[in-house]
Amino acid sequence: MSEAVEKKQSAFDKFENLLNTYLGPVAEKMDKQRHLSAVKKAMIAMTPLLLIGSFCLIPAAIPNMIGETNPISVWILNNTQYFDLAYNVSMGLMSVFVSVVTAYHLSKSYELDAPGSMSMALVAFLLLGMEMDEAGGIALRGMGSKGLFVAMVASLLAVEVYRWCKKRHFTIKMPDTVPDFISSSFEIIPVTAIVIGLFLGIRVLCQGVFGIMPNEIFSIILAPLVGSMDSPLAVTFYHILRCFIFFFGIHPSVLSPIVQPISTQFLAENIAAVQAGGVATHIFTPGPMSAFGGFTGLGVTMGVVIWFMFSKSKVQREIGRIAFIPSLFGVNEPILFGAPIVLNPIFFIPFVIFGGILSSIPFWFMSWGWVPCSTFTPPYVGVFLEGFLTNMSWTSIVANVVQLVLALIVYYPFCKVAEKRALAEEARMAAEKHSGISAEDAALLEDLDLDF
Repeated sequence: MSEAVEKKQSAFDKFENLLNTYLGPVAEKMDKQRHLSAVKKAMIAMTPLLLIGSFCLIPAAIPNMIGETNPISVWILNNTQYFDLAYNVSMGLMSVFVSVVTAYHLSKSYELDAPGSMSMALVAFLLLGMEMDEAGGIALRGMGSKGLFVAMVASLLAVEVYRWCKKRHFTIKMPDTVPDFISSSFEIIPVTAIVIGLFLGIRVLCQGVFGIMPNEIFSIILAPLVGSMDSPLAVTFYHILRCFIFFFGIHPSVLSPIVQPISTQFLAENIAAVQAGGVATHIFTPGPMSAFGGFTGLGVTMGVVIWFMFSKSKVQREIGRIAFIPSLFGVNEPILFGAPIVLNPIFFIPFVIFGGILSSIPFWFMSWGWVPCSTFTPPYVGVFLEGFLTNMSWTSIVANVVQLVLALIVYYPFCKVAEKRALAEEARMAAEKHSGISAEDAALLEDLDLDF
């Protein structure tokens, strides 16, 4: 028995070493790539806002769980606007914050004026992503997670335009006697004009010629890939696609205009079949997409949350504990951007490939007749209960349990690799704090070979 355990442990050690050998260097190179590093730092900086926004979504589910007539639910329903306000100024404006913070970090790597870069990045994003409502006001639908990819691209391009202009001296040079804060403001006037003209032209092209917003381009490109969805294989591909685009910062909601009409039509056909005395046969319906496809969040990331809660790394433990409650309600942005999973090559395979497969397992069960197809789309009430309400079958809860167990197994070795990197980083920071000098400065002094 002990020999078998030792062999299994040896096999795991080999697999972990393999991951460290090949994924570790890739992660380090990505950290040093200035554009990816800027985006990654911006995503991590969003963690406090994502946490606050995530917790503001939870009260809305409470009346669905305990009824709407009790004092707690009545108070929540009467104060919904305040929870919505907190959500809208945090997660609802996430793309705005990401555009600014991304520009800040990229401009710092180029030693450019940070305030100027941030303002141009924000203008560039608003020109591409800002939408107007029927009353002529600014709509928030493009300011949240749906505009995330546009925000990142706009910020990176705006800073690159600034760098290009400054490198070619296409700026206004003020006398040395002028204060720096005034000089830097005048310096970027030509750059600002170019940025506004460039991004305004892109928007005019998209709306005038193609009749769409720039952020809708991805929905059109991906439309042929998700045209036919009512098979477990297609659903598996769809979930892998969702994980793939989210890994690179494109929110999977860009696919909603394509798939939502399809899933709604399948739901209507399921209901009609049951009313006629038949059996529901369509697996791709809104209820299961939320209860199974979004179980603890896209990619079944509760596996990461739980392992982080028991990590040796203090930082990972705190992230796991904070992300646990939102994950129970299908909100996994805190772990996606806090771990981070997004743009982290260590988690590419488990999140994109295995995460997509884990999200699809109950749909295979439905196609095999093990789990009934859905005829109801419940309000969001949290994990396990939501799956049960889609078809009023205990087999849905079993399917969720299978997802969770497999997620713990799949994510474990990759979490150990991430833990090892986190511990090394914490040790480095502790050493710098103790010595009072950074590792970079220590290496520089060593290269100078000074003899005091």
